[in-house]
Formats: sequence, C-alpha cells, structure tokens
Amino acid sequence: QVQLVESGGRLVKTGDSLRLTCTASGGTFSNFAMAWFRQAPGKDREFIASIHSNGEGKYIDGSVQGRFTISRDNAKNALYLQMNRLKTEDTSVYYCAASSEGTRVSWLERHYEYWGQGTQVTVSS
Repeated sequence: QVQLVESGGRLVKTGDSLRLTCTASGGTFSNFAMAWFRQAPGKDREFIASIHSNGEGKYIDGSVQGRFTISRDNAKNALYLQMNRLKTEDTSVYYCAASSEGTRVSWLERHYEYWGQGTQVTVSS
C-alpha cells in the first residue's frame, strides 16, 4: 500500500511564500506521476498541478501559473509545491495524489489512486 503525507501548511500573510511537501512510502515513488489538488470550504476539489514520474513533464493550472511551481526529489520520495505571492483565494486544504501511470499529467481525480490527508494553508490579509 502507498501512503502519502502532506506537510508545510500554516497561516501566512498575503504576498508571502510557502513550500508544501508530500512524502511517500510503501511504493516505488519514482514510478508514480504526482499531483496537487486543493479544496476550499464549501467548494469542490480543484486541480493545481501534476508532474511526471521522472520530473520532466509538468502541468500547472492557469489559475496559479506564474505563482506556483511543482517539483519532486525521487531520492527523498518527496513532492513539493512552491507557492509565491499568496492570495486569500489560495486558502484551502492542499492534497497530494499519486498515479501508477508515470507520464500522467491529468487533472481528473479518478486518475489518481492514492491520496494524502491534506495540509491546511490559510492566507490572511
């Protein structure tokens, strides 16, 4: 079984930067495509970014493009989301997810078999 654990979420101010980490265990991390999603109170889960198993292919949703960057370190079984110039609209629980198809960059939740429990990011003005 694959387990994913997110960390790094906290209360920040508008304009601040924050890096989230997702640490994987129980599988071969280098074989999985990975993604970040988020869910704000009262809203549906939203796709943010995805990355190929080898880190080559990436896709960033237009709503955060230019501010957010996805990356990974397969030697550490770690996925990262660098968030810059944070806005109040970024306040959400952020989730990481894994797909057994290593080249996947899909924005569809059903394409990701494994999910973490989420980490809260709150952006205050």
